[in-house]
Amino acid sequence: MNYGMQISASGVLTSLYRMDVAANNLANVGTVGFKPDFADVRQRDCERVERGLERVAGNELMERLGGGVFAAATRTGQAQGALSATANPLDLAIEGAGYFVVRAAEGEGIRLTRDGRLTRDGNGRLVQAASGLPVLDESNGPIVISSGAKVTVDASGTIRQNGAAIGRLRVATVEDAGVLRKAGHGLFAVPEEAMGPRGASRVRQQMIEQSAVDPVAALMAVTDAGRAAESNMTMVQTHDRLMDRAINGLGRVGT
Repeated sequence: MNYGMQISASGVLTSLYRMDVAANNLANVGTVGFKPDFADVRQRDCERVERGLERVAGNELMERLGGGVFAAATRTGQAQGALSATANPLDLAIEGAGYFVVRAAEGEGIRLTRDGRLTRDGNGRLVQAASGLPVLDESNGPIVISSGAKVTVDASGTIRQNGAAIGRLRVATVEDAGVLRKAGHGLFAVPEEAMGPRGASRVRQQMIEQSAVDPVAALMAVTDAGRAAESNMTMVQTHDRLMDRAINGLGRVGT
């Protein structure tokens, strides 16, 4: 393949990748507890370096051009979204760092979430409204709420009914946000050993955390990635026309 076309094609692919990530952020502007993703790209080494042939002489001009770009790992932002008040006593938000802990399906371990829209299932367990998964207390057990009695939740996450404590929400922190993996329904998969204590976070009752996506920034990211993809596609077409001339024009002169 034409080397210039290959470099331009890598620009098209990474720009489309960036546009997909930014568009997903934009689509989740209204999703409770959503954390935006950020698509990074990195420069690809020239072939001689990539193949470990540093001692072999190379073409200086070609090596200065590099090998195009690669899509790097997607990062998930951890900035807190705005908190908004609700009328539901089982709507909870975390102010500060930390995540609610829920039990995933059998054999899948636990999940973390910032989506504190909770409800009571048919067995009286406190569960996440979006996924139906049970919310865990500090002993990693479910929290059972009686029907009819008023529910209060203090800043420490202690749940009370009729003045008596019935459980305390487990709130976990993760020092290395890079280990978090989105698992749908506002959930994050994380190794158990990566989870730390709750820290200084506070639980707020009758509050939910809005999406942390900046809609203006997300829209600009989509537009910027689209323009980059279009520019690189133009370069691909330019190289295609140059190859056509070289083959059908200069080739004929040579014969």
